[in-house]
Amino acid sequence: MGVPSQAALHADVDALGVGSRMVEANGLRLHVLDYPGDDPAVIVLPGITSPAISWDFVIRALDVPRRFVVPDMRGRGLSERPDRGYALSDYVADIAGLIGELDLERPALLGHSMGARVAAAVAARRPGLAGHVIAVDPPLSGPGRAPYPITREAFLGQLRAAQAGTTVEEVRRSYPRWPERELELRVTWLPSCAEDAVLESHESFHTEDFFDDWPQVPEPVTFVYGGDSPMVTAKGAAEAAQRNPRARQIRIPAAGHMIPWDNLAGFVDAVRPLLAPGGDISYSTTTE
Repeated sequence: MGVPSQAALHADVDALGVGSRMVEANGLRLHVLDYPGDDPAVIVLPGITSPAISWDFVIRALDVPRRFVVPDMRGRGLSERPDRGYALSDYVADIAGLIGELDLERPALLGHSMGARVAAAVAARRPGLAGHVIAVDPPLSGPGRAPYPITREAFLGQLRAAQAGTTVEEVRRSYPRWPERELELRVTWLPSCAEDAVLESHESFHTEDFFDDWPQVPEPVTFVYGGDSPMVTAKGAAEAAQRNPRARQIRIPAAGHMIPWDNLAGFVDAVRPLLAPGGDISYSTTTE
């Protein structure tokens, strides 16, 4: 298929039937999907190669009466691509700016993978800005720690294959449990991820430590991880519990790192109660 045209990407977004806008935040134009619903809003922060549209099926499955706001993170999807600036601090400034521009009052932050690191950092570094933080399978790599399990070369290979024109069948070999529609979106939208955005973000997984921010994330806060995830091992989950005892911890069985794609029902069962009316409560319990 190759690199998709802007018209093709916009056509996919238009087919969703939800709000789509460009928002000036932190000096950057970010594309945002805006699902109508009640406040406080939920900002969904996707992972390193997951444009906003990839979370549409999850939001619809959650089926809670909350407003969902999903940005294309800088350098991905329809958002602008700066020449550089893909450190955690850059993403934090983007999301803080987005919250201000949209006039959101203490939105929940539901972040997956890289987005989970961003969610924790926003809550820790900008006290009072966010509400409930739900950190889903954050990379726990960092200085002096085991490396991020997916190599730089693997990401680069996926990007180059997508840019050259990969197929659903080829992508299915890597993600056999994914729904057909999500495989199709991966084929279309992965080429929209700038190489610099992916590679610099990947490097930050080794130079920046999730646990620098995690202990400062206040209640309510939830740590969700896949039972088969290579990113969050049993040892990593134990450290997360020890470093922030305020956080509720939920293990999703039959799921690797891409939890909603691997086990959507399990993810929804765990997360829906947290986002339902009355779900943003303070607690100090740990469950599995």
